[in-house]
Amino acid sequence: MALLLVPPGRELAFLHPLPVRRLWGVGAITADKLHAHGIETVADVAELSESMLASLVGGAMGGRLYALSRNVDPRRVSTGVRRRSVGAQRALGRAGNTMSPAEIDAVVIGLIDRIATRMRAAGRTGRTVTLRLRFNDFGRATRSRTLPWATSSTQTILATARRLVAAAAPLIAERGLTLVGFGVSEIDRSGAEQLMLPFIAQTEPAAVDAAVDRVRRRYGKSALTRGVSPASGRCPRSAATPAWRCRTCRTEP
Repeated sequence: MALLLVPPGRELAFLHPLPVRRLWGVGAITADKLHAHGIETVADVAELSESMLASLVGGAMGGRLYALSRNVDPRRVSTGVRRRSVGAQRALGRAGNTMSPAEIDAVVIGLIDRIATRMRAAGRTGRTVTLRLRFNDFGRATRSRTLPWATSSTQTILATARRLVAAAAPLIAERGLTLVGFGVSEIDRSGAEQLMLPFIAQTEPAAVDAAVDRVRRRYGKSALTRGVSPASGRCPRSAATPAWRCRTCRTEP
């Protein structure tokens, strides 16, 4: 994805050389009508009166093209688009074909930790956890599970993610794995989280998440990472690098 900056005062210089198909609402049929009269660019449209454009493409479209070709757009700018999901993914490349279940689990831990941290920072909770896989043959598969309540707990989301990966293990073994990703959807923007009985059992994971978030806010995101079994020999932040050589978190097994 890239951004193009049009300097203030240079809008018409940017618009006028563009083909008419680049104007909002101009499809193939409307473009053919304009082309039949030698109108190829936005500059050509801007040279015509509104009444002339109306006679060519109709009153409503003519008025719209007249305004747009002069850099006048009456549409409101919407800034309140709601995020429908929070996700992260990791491309594994050829290394994914030789990764053990423990090594894949290290990747899962890193992804879920990242997702849950972002959700808590934004004050969001979610209910549906979706697993996305890409295989050696470039095929893809998704699996999802919906929780009975919305949450941003790393432990809860991670447990669900691990169940999804375990269910897909035969498919991974058969077709190889080159990418794994997760998304949490059915987002609650209020950040509300249903407490479940017994309440005491719910406090420890929440306290751990809160403590980790505080440390990272103060010392940086790489100050703490989720623990991974030394048997995996890999760091959750760098799935293809042995932990003792990882330049990201500089940990040792």
